[in-house]
Amino acid sequence: MRVVMNPYHIFKVVPLSVLQMLARFVAWIIVKMPSLSIMRTIRINMALIAPNLSDIQKKVLTKDIIYHQCLTSIESIKSWAMPPEWSIGQIRDVHNKDVLLAGLANPNGMLAIVPHLGTWEMMNAWLNQFGSPTIMYKPVEGKFANEFILQGRARLNATLVPTDGSGVKAVFKTLKQGGFSIVLPDHVPDPSGGVVVPFFGVKTLTSTLASKLASKTKCALVGLSCIRRDDNCGFDIYCYKLDDSALYDRNAETAAYALNQAMEQMIKDHCSHYMWGYRRFKHIPNLGNPYRKSKAALKAFIQAHNSTASDRTDNPVNDHAKP
Repeated sequence: MRVVMNPYHIFKVVPLSVLQMLARFVAWIIVKMPSLSIMRTIRINMALIAPNLSDIQKKVLTKDIIYHQCLTSIESIKSWAMPPEWSIGQIRDVHNKDVLLAGLANPNGMLAIVPHLGTWEMMNAWLNQFGSPTIMYKPVEGKFANEFILQGRARLNATLVPTDGSGVKAVFKTLKQGGFSIVLPDHVPDPSGGVVVPFFGVKTLTSTLASKLASKTKCALVGLSCIRRDDNCGFDIYCYKLDDSALYDRNAETAAYALNQAMEQMIKDHCSHYMWGYRRFKHIPNLGNPYRKSKAALKAFIQAHNSTASDRTDNPVNDHAKP
């Protein structure tokens, strides 16, 4: 029987510095091709959340976003290819670690809130040192890719469960037993699993999974991000204490909005590290899917939205994080 080698295993032998160099080159090419889908997605996202930024500011920010997203992608693949100890070795500083330790000590369990911010896959190995989390996993397209990611995550202490009702029950049980789980709450959910609340001032379909788990279990909520250092020598982990009482509200809209606001604060610290190439705003009332609309329709919506929205986020980038 002929054994077919998974082509992704090449990432085991290629040094991270070489992969990062390749990612920077790919980012340079992407920026030179404004017609690409990812470039259009980022432009639309910036137009929605930051209409008051100048064209030059948006251009610089978009370039920085592409740069970081390409690096995150290649670094994630490398982390899956390597043993957990390798990823742990890439972590340099942990900011506010006491927040994480307090959350892990909560008798009601802890739910790690991890947006698509920075190289979160690199952080998984580090976080798994503190226990055996239950994590929901949705298979990716492609046999080799899915097999490769599963093998990478199987090396961790985590228990992988499906992204369905049985998986939610498993996470709930883990929290009730005082364990912890990890949720990426900025995925676009199915309409049945979400509510429409503002995210960066734009009302859009938002997942209620994390909010419902928090409301039912009273678990600790801790925001986590893994950010590439400015000197490109490793990564820093940032821990955020999420203790607003609204996060535990039984009203789905109230809790989901509070969680979006918490994520906004995390993202503003490192805005260009967020995956703005993701189509986060696919379901907007009175517009639908902006990524499928004409320029004229999108412009008209943004103009109307800006003239009526009171919760508009004029600048998503903190002063010290501006590119």
